[in-house]
Parts: sequence; C-alpha cells; structure tokens
Amino acid sequence: MYKILKKDGSAKRAEFTTVHGTVQTPVFMNVATVAAIKGGVSTEDLEGIDTQVVLSNTYHLHLRPGDDVVYRMGGLHKFMSCNKPILTDSGGFQVFSLAKTRKIKEEGVYFHSHIDGHKLFMGPEESMRIQSHLGSTIAMAFDECPSAKAEHEYVQMSVDRTTRWLERCKKEMDRLNSLEYTVNHDQMLFGINQGAIFDDIRIEHAKRISELDLDGYAVGGLAVGESHEEMYHVLETVVPYLPENKPTYLMGVGTPANILEAVERGVDFFDCVYPSRNGRHGHLYTNRGHINLLNARYELDDTPIEEGCKCPACRRYSKAYIRHLLKSGEMLGLRLCVLHNLYFYNHMMEEIRDAIDAGRFQEYKKNKLYGMQEFDSVVNTEYANIDKNWRKG
Repeated sequence: MYKILKKDGSAKRAEFTTVHGTVQTPVFMNVATVAAIKGGVSTEDLEGIDTQVVLSNTYHLHLRPGDDVVYRMGGLHKFMSCNKPILTDSGGFQVFSLAKTRKIKEEGVYFHSHIDGHKLFMGPEESMRIQSHLGSTIAMAFDECPSAKAEHEYVQMSVDRTTRWLERCKKEMDRLNSLEYTVNHDQMLFGINQGAIFDDIRIEHAKRISELDLDGYAVGGLAVGESHEEMYHVLETVVPYLPENKPTYLMGVGTPANILEAVERGVDFFDCVYPSRNGRHGHLYTNRGHINLLNARYELDDTPIEEGCKCPACRRYSKAYIRHLLKSGEMLGLRLCVLHNLYFYNHMMEEIRDAIDAGRFQEYKKNKLYGMQEFDSVVNTEYANIDKNWRKG
C-alpha cells in the first residue's frame, strides 16, 4: 500500500508498505548486484547506515549462484540475511548492455552469458520465475531498454512489445504468487515506462501500462546516453501520466543533483551504482562537494571525510588514514569509502523527506546544490597544480 503523507509542489513524501516492512519515500535503494555490495559491505553494515531497500540483479543471480540455489536456501532475504525490502530488476537492462550478443524476438531475448559465453534465453515468464525463486519484495517487469539515440520507428516497435511483455509478466506473476511453494506470495510487480526521448511514445505508453493497475511504475531508459536536460524533460512529460497513488521509480539514476531534480518532478524511488563505484576509487560525496581522497593534499589531513558525518568512516578515521589504506590496496579503505558514500545518499534522502514534511523542499534543494557546486568549482581549480606537482615529485 502506498500513501502520500505530504506534497510540496510535485515533490511527494509517502509511505510504501510491503510484506518486508514500510519504506519511507523518497528513498535511495542501495545496489547489491549479486546479493552483496562491492567493497566488503555486509548486510549488517547496511542496517547501520539506515538502508531502507536493497536492489539485486536478476540476471547475475540467475547465473551465479543460480536462482534455484537461492530458492532452495529459502529465498534472497534468508540467503543474504536481510530483513529489509529487496527489489530485483528483471534482466531487461542486460538486453541493452549486452546488445552485441543478443537477439530480440516476440517470445523473449536470446543472448550469451558474459561469464562463459553459454547461450541464454530470457522472456517475461522466465524473468518472473527467476524473481519468484529469489522471493524479492518487488519484482520488475521484463522489458527492452532502447537506446536514447534510437529511431522513432524502432522505439515505437520496442515499446509495443514491452507492453505485451508486461501483460505476460502480470499474468505469470499472479500464477506464481498463487502456488503453494512460492517463497513470497505477496511479491509485488512494477511496470516500466519506456520510449527513449520521444514524448508521444512515452505518454501513450504511460497511459497503457497505468490501466494494468500494478503495484508501482518505473521510468526506464534514462541515463543511457541522453543529456540531463533531456532526462528532466522526460520526467516532466511522463510522470503526470503515471498513477499518483502508486510509487514512481526512476531506474539507474543518479547523482545527488539528478535525485534532487527528479524528486522535484514527483519521483519516489532511486537506485544507482555511483556511490559504491565511486567510493571504491576514493571519490567521495560531501555536503561541500565531491573530493578525491587520492589527492596529495589529504596525505597529512587528520580530519574526517566530512565534519559532523555519522557514518562509520567519519566517526573514527581521518582522511590521511583512509587515503593510506587506498594507496596500499587495503580492502578496509574501499569499505570505509563505500560506507561513507552510501550513508551520504541515505542521509540525503532523509533530509529530503524532512524538507518536504516542512514544506521547504525548494529551499533545501537550492542550498544543497549551491554548497556542493561552489565547493567543487573552487577545489578543482585550487588543487589541480598541487596534484600535478606531487605526481612529478
């Protein structure tokens, strides 16, 4: 059940109740692709940084360890010892990312494993069965994610097929949820709006999938080659045509600025690999902007990554120490950086919810963006020569 608690313009503050707990939105889902976040981060760690929802990858878990293994272990929640809601994507994005080896047909997609090259097939029914084996809280419908640069004719054909696939997903999900030995009889299904950057296709598709009365709706096919301005335009265009009484999820996005702009346009759910991926390379988010901890200026810096931050890294360790770990190739350095970035994102979402509750989201957004952008522009200029000279010497 989805309940809007407060609106500030188009920004929504809501609660989404699931069989695995109630989610406060807007929310950022921490990406645990293979049932773990890269960087040595455990489920217990996620609980300590206020994670509300975990996202795992259907395609990758189907290959390793195999969804049948997860099923025999009691489902994904039991397998990874997680008591939070889990969303599984459908495998549809791999249809996009593995474009060189795929063949799309009405029944589904034929492609090859990125691990050993063996032949694979996935269609709507297969995706639903895999996700049912995983027992996730929310299953995503199987779709095709066309390139943002694709021609109008191709995108229209693709979206029409995605609609037919969605109808098959819903039918199969209903069947699976009714079976006696299903892991999660209350598994939810989110549909995905596609249409590249074409307003007419996006709007018509939103209308068609809204008629299916699903548990939630995602906007897919963004952050795949279009500009930020095009992304925001698509959201402004399509979100009003999705059911307001259901959660809206922007898939695979993004930066703190992207999230703030999307919340302003009515989006509830987000996911992105940026915080964990950037953290593993020493690139950290702070309220004063982005920092690269590998820069020489932090070699003797005894302050935390961000003063006042309550993440596990900032509560105890200095920039100098964490930088040393990164330079030495120690896993602890990656782990602390990933934890900081994930905490930053989770805490930012809490701040966003509080701002909407107080009716001051626009003020919050303005101040957040100003602080981050101002610091980034100053630091990037001021320390460029320092890093250059340090590398020489």
